[in-house]
Amino acid sequence: MEKERKVCFAASSGGHFEQLMMLQPLMEQYDSFVVTEKTPYPVNMKGVRTYYLRQVNRREKKFFFRMVENSVLSLRVYAKEKPDVVVCTGVLATIPICLLAKLLGKKLIYIESFAKVTSATQTGKLLYRFADQFYVQWQPMLEVYPNAICLGGIY
Repeated sequence: MEKERKVCFAASSGGHFEQLMMLQPLMEQYDSFVVTEKTPYPVNMKGVRTYYLRQVNRREKKFFFRMVENSVLSLRVYAKEKPDVVVCTGVLATIPICLLAKLLGKKLIYIESFAKVTSATQTGKLLYRFADQFYVQWQPMLEVYPNAICLGGIY
């Protein structure tokens, strides 16, 4: 157990969050907290500190302003928690906390979506350049991300 290491687990809502929850046994090994999007449905993390960002859709008119707002929210969370590692399953709303971690010299672990078998996500393309470890869940994805690690699906 490495409870002294603080780990941020970050994911947007929906399937990305469901994938992140597959890592719950890992969360229990560290001083962990979760960053996700605020949704109309409740998220029950049972004892895990949870912080909320605004939902973002790159096609909406308020995209830029939501990303700025999420950057400020991420900065507040980061200043309060000071994680050593950020583990992320994507997407847009989580980019600020991932880039902030790298900017401050911390580790970034990115897990590309289970739904992507032969092509990259936009967030994956961006964070592949910054991630200390980049995981894909399907063997064909190693052609898309040659330096990635494939350990199979997390489901």
